[in-house]
Amino acid sequence: MAITQTSSIFTKVAAHPLPGINGRKLGAVSAKKGDLTDPSSKTRQQPGFALRVSNPILARAAIAVFGLGFIDAGYSGDWSRIGAISKEGEDLLRIAAFLVVPLCIFAIFSTSKDSES
Repeated sequence: MAITQTSSIFTKVAAHPLPGINGRKLGAVSAKKGDLTDPSSKTRQQPGFALRVSNPILARAAIAVFGLGFIDAGYSGDWSRIGAISKEGEDLLRIAAFLVVPLCIFAIFSTSKDSES
């Protein structure tokens, strides 16, 4: 009875399995430094993700995440179960959520009024 062994050893593994997924274009790379003063130069690259969000929207989102964090930490029970906070800390966060969440809602609506004027 003959036993054959096969092994496949990868000697070279690419950093990204799909080329071009890290935001770089495929093609030749030039070591020549381009003219940075010419705005019409083709060497200038545009950002890969050009989503512009205003500061008031970012502030409202951060306030909402902060308030939701109090609700999650106080009421989910996950944080005390994994040992990140104690049961007493979870109870304190649950009580603090009654104060923090309305303040967050007020802050969200007050920043929206400030941005409209």
